[in-house]
Amino acid sequence: MAQEIIEIRTQDGVCPATVCTPSSGTEPWPAVIFYMDGLGIRQTLKNMAQRIADEGFLVLLPDLYYRMGAYAPFDPTEIFASGAFREKLGPYFASTNPQKAGVEDTRAFIAHLDTRGDVKGKKIAVTGYCMGGAIALTAAGTHPDRIAAAASFHGGNLASDAETSPHLLAPKIKAEVYVAAAVEDHSYPPEMEARLKQAFDAAHVNYRHETYEGAKHGWTKADFPIYNRDAAERAHRELIALFRRQLN
Repeated sequence: MAQEIIEIRTQDGVCPATVCTPSSGTEPWPAVIFYMDGLGIRQTLKNMAQRIADEGFLVLLPDLYYRMGAYAPFDPTEIFASGAFREKLGPYFASTNPQKAGVEDTRAFIAHLDTRGDVKGKKIAVTGYCMGGAIALTAAGTHPDRIAAAASFHGGNLASDAETSPHLLAPKIKAEVYVAAAVEDHSYPPEMEARLKQAFDAAHVNYRHETYEGAKHGWTKADFPIYNRDAAERAHRELIALFRRQLN
């Protein structure tokens, strides 16, 4: 396992990030940006990023809460059990959004990747989880000449009424897109799914949308109470297949 902690200067400050590279093999490797979920950077995300890296990619895992300063890793079990999810994490959620992270921060992330000798080629891939799903789609729509593949897993607010909703960027997306939805997800109800599909169809986006039956919002995270191992394994297989199609 090869992991490096770096700092990337952005428009709003300095963003800490973890860079994961394959445990074996020789550089350079195609690059991937991993957009975190709402619980922030913790070991589970680093494990997921490393697993992707071990498939033959360099993975950049930025801390999108950097505007809040340093913080101790959140314990999902404790957060969910307390019933104070919004109270504890609300200020962190408010510190970022798809525009800040998917547009402005991603510009800095791509610029960093361009300086690295261990990155192969100019085309990159992105993946996002929960709030990171909307960020991944926003990044694909605002950096279309660089992002060749984009995935959203149990992403929320993918086609909202906001002026910055990701679905409005559909005409600009050139990437192959994979959207994996959860069941009974209040952040991504059926009407929002229909709106996203309509926007993608109208823009002729190369995409696939699937709802993972029996998998609830956050199912890919091993430290979540609703973790679904079978669905998480399927998600990983789909993600790697997407990245290999577009980056290899």
